[in-house]
Amino acid sequence: MKKLLFYRRGGLGDTLLTFPLLETFKKRKYYIVAIGNTEYFKIAKHIGWLDEIYSDFYPQILGKDYETKIIFSKLKGFDPFPSKRIWIIDYYFKTLNLEKDFSWILPVKEISNSPLKNKAVLHPGSGSFKKIPDFSLFEKIEKFLISQGFKTIYLIGEGDQWIKNFTKNYWESLDPLKIAQALKSAKIFIGLDSGISHLASYLGVKSFIFFGPTDPVIWKPIGLNYTIISLNLKCSPCFPNVCKDRPCLDTEFLFKKFLNQFYCLNK
Repeated sequence: MKKLLFYRRGGLGDTLLTFPLLETFKKRKYYIVAIGNTEYFKIAKHIGWLDEIYSDFYPQILGKDYETKIIFSKLKGFDPFPSKRIWIIDYYFKTLNLEKDFSWILPVKEISNSPLKNKAVLHPGSGSFKKIPDFSLFEKIEKFLISQGFKTIYLIGEGDQWIKNFTKNYWESLDPLKIAQALKSAKIFIGLDSGISHLASYLGVKSFIFFGPTDPVIWKPIGLNYTIISLNLKCSPCFPNVCKDRPCLDTEFLFKKFLNQFYCLNK
């Protein structure tokens, strides 16, 4: 069996965006060894797209013979970021001269006792506070969803402890695979540009995702049932050099755009 060494560090969203590559090489009968965040890559191993996972270049890994090595790093291998504004998935496949052949829905099965089942899941967190609007945006959205008959719940994952200061209505998990299995059964999802939002979209959950200072052209998620909400200001995208005022995250305008998108999709 052919062997592939794959390296890509990054957050949950960054890691999920590499899964189409893993799936493609697995279809080509590769034995795949991945180096990166082991908790995130655990999802790919669970569904059979990975064989081994490591957190670093250990001697027992480097001592193996590989037909192919794919390393996305600023230090060596391929640049992990495109130089032009193209979707990161397109960039990966173009860089590696591969034909795109991947699943748009992540084949994770829901757990029967999911605390998120048939609920509107809200996730106001992100890996950077520069991407996070005032919490009042999600308070307004939650109030609106309740008026529409939805049962709501906040999702708290890695780095989201601050959300507990605003609500007691939450479910918490630090296990990405467990979150995926629970999130699969959600009715809808509302979040920011974050790893959890990427996961919800990839799982096929109907998702509304707010983009402010980051670029949805490059970082849009994988999926067939998501809506990106952005104010499309001339000064955006600007991440990581985000201004103090952050007009791209104005809660009043974002809430209005959410309502417009929600009503358009639910006529």
